Amino acid sequence: MATAHVVFATITGNNEDIADIITEKLEQLGVDVTESEISQTDADSLEKTDIAVICPYTYDEGQLPEEGMDFYDDLQDVDLSGKVYGVAGSGDTFYGDDFCVAVDAFGKALKDAGAAQGADNVKINLEPEDDDIKTLDAFAEKLVKQAK
Repeated sequence: MATAHVVFATITGNNEDIADIITEKLEQLGVDVTESEISQTDADSLEKTDIAVICPYTYDEGQLPEEGMDFYDDLQDVDLSGKVYGVAGSGDTFYGDDFCVAVDAFGKALKDAGAAQGADNVKINLEPEDDDIKTLDAFAEKLVKQAK
């Protein structure tokens, strides 16, 4: 059975909702999933899973989540070779060019740690709606397919 770790950072609850949607779909697909909040998660825990998913928010003008900075920095010291990753996050299009830049930053950090991108990054404006849920379900399906 494949394993996955879904890590989220949230202020408004939107990214926890995104993490819950992805976790639920992965479980439906037969994956053993751990879900945790980013400040309660050690980056090296991703070395023990098949699929790593990060759901970060972007703060203010392109800042990464403050509570996720240690986790982000620690990704430089882990070896995720042979792992599959995906990044999905909520933001606010009000911020223009800074919309969901944390999604891209975490994607680059996971790739730099040796993981293979299993699905395109997903960026959601505010809370996930019906179309976003379909997108997140397809995202989870791609991750599982890539992990096999």
